[in-house]
Amino acid sequence: MMRISTPKITVALILVTLFCRSTMRSVFASTDDNAKSEDPAKPSSGKVDAPVPLTERERWLLDRVEQLEKRVADLESKGNNFNPSPAADGSAAQPASANTALSPAPAASPKITDGVTAANSDSNERVGGVRPPQATEKGKSGAMQPDKAAPFAFADFTWLNGNSRTKDTPYATSFFSPEIRADVDYNYSFNHPKDDTIGGSSEVFRHGEVQVTQLGVGGDFHYDNVRARLMTQFGLYSQTTPRNDASPARGQWQIDNAYRYISEAYGGYHFNALHGINVDAGIFMSYIGLFSYYQFDNWAYQPSYVSSNTPWFFNGVRVQIFPTEHLKIEPWFVNGWQSYGRFNNRPGLGLQILWRPNGWLSVLGNQYALGEEALGVPGRVRYHSDDSIESWRFR
Repeated sequence: MMRISTPKITVALILVTLFCRSTMRSVFASTDDNAKSEDPAKPSSGKVDAPVPLTERERWLLDRVEQLEKRVADLESKGNNFNPSPAADGSAAQPASANTALSPAPAASPKITDGVTAANSDSNERVGGVRPPQATEKGKSGAMQPDKAAPFAFADFTWLNGNSRTKDTPYATSFFSPEIRADVDYNYSFNHPKDDTIGGSSEVFRHGEVQVTQLGVGGDFHYDNVRARLMTQFGLYSQTTPRNDASPARGQWQIDNAYRYISEAYGGYHFNALHGINVDAGIFMSYIGLFSYYQFDNWAYQPSYVSSNTPWFFNGVRVQIFPTEHLKIEPWFVNGWQSYGRFNNRPGLGLQILWRPNGWLSVLGNQYALGEEALGVPGRVRYHSDDSIESWRFR
């Protein structure tokens, strides 16, 4: 029979108690993720403890909740015809799938867009006042479809002769794009005319003098699909341009005085079809030939004799059709060959085709026919063809 003394039992109980307390303390100090945690909260002593960092599982759950909220917001926006309400911070809520719904592009300034002007075409292929097709179409899914590419905006065509070198209009707004043109020159003739008069030219008029050839103030108006352009002309052009037009001699109206201080004045409408269709009525630049009516747009100030005797402007109606961003088809119905009025009883018809397959090649064709352009000589019909190819490099 074994005997156990009382002191030994007491020591054993103490050791067991200490072991159990140590084991329970280690159990409560561990987590399911085997990560260490702090001791049980102690009574507050007035000090604010730092927030407990999130575990990896908690962060994953928060990310999943945020993704679900975004998907719900995306579905709600599609159900409301893609008209998301502003976020709390004032910015527009963006759907999660932003690549499937594009908002309409802002109006471009004429020289967008209208920016890149096109030589010999009143270019601006001023696509609609001077903006690219601004209306977006709605697809079957209800999402807005992206705008079609603006005609001739895929490259910089300021290298073309007869084209403005302007690439930006800092003061352009969504309603108006201003423009100021000033042409002040000094000409010297080796013929030394006694009265300083230079004849035989439509651009150079005085010898040995500083003269204001043309000063124009105006710009492009554009509101929604309505478009218009006005450009005044002061200086020598306001005298010589009407002087070279004989059509006002037919009838009682002094049309040359009525239009004396206007170089461009037309209004029209832009249709959101194809890559844009413009219908304009009034006085617009014809750009038959390689040179511009505004001399400082040309590489050579004095144009060729043929260009000086082709129309700078037309008074009538034109339609600009852009089947693609590389092609323009522009028919004309005009009073006559650079004339404010009709010479006889038949108006003139014309057609321009402009094709630019890339940024270094421009193919232009101008055709004019059927106009009776001899004052007082009915039946004399003019037929004219002016075609050109411009390129700054060959591949």
